[in-house]
Amino acid sequence: MHHEDVVPLSLPPWPLTPPAHGGVLLRQVRVEDADMARELSTDPYVPETGSLPLNASGEEAVAWVRRQQGRHAEGAGFSLTIVARATGEAVGHCGLWLGGLGNGRATAGYALVPSARGRGLATDALTALTGFGWTLPGLLRIELYIEPWNAGSIRVAQRAGYTCEGLLRGHRVIGGRRRDLLLYAVVRPG
Repeated sequence: MHHEDVVPLSLPPWPLTPPAHGGVLLRQVRVEDADMARELSTDPYVPETGSLPLNASGEEAVAWVRRQQGRHAEGAGFSLTIVARATGEAVGHCGLWLGGLGNGRATAGYALVPSARGRGLATDALTALTGFGWTLPGLLRIELYIEPWNAGSIRVAQRAGYTCEGLLRGHRVIGGRRRDLLLYAVVRPG
């Protein structure tokens, strides 16, 4: 998950009804999501893009959960657990980072645990997250930053209605190296 540099003073409140689409709903992060975080941390790429350590211990996973629980209060945005509606199981994490809200922009990110991939749940989660974004006053544009090799994430973005706007060369340091990123975006309908 990538955070914007500028942080607003206060954020819109949490939604009264959890955002949902297709096979998922998005809810606030809970302590019991530490098990999901541990599985997420087994994907070597996930720790490169956020604060979850590779192969996190139980203690590290709980610490990551606690950090996610504080993201809204600290003004960063909405950090959400992706839940499979059929089972109630936590299957991933997503976020809507609102540092650019003053300029009408947000950045989204998403990751599914390896065992839940390939079923369209990431697309459902991004679709739900985007729909939730459009309920926030002043939000006009949501951006995704995806490495060019990440075909799975590119497919998710496209299926959720995002359009590639170009390649940002040397845009961000990920895993200790400056990386090129594709910019995908969607603009508020209407």
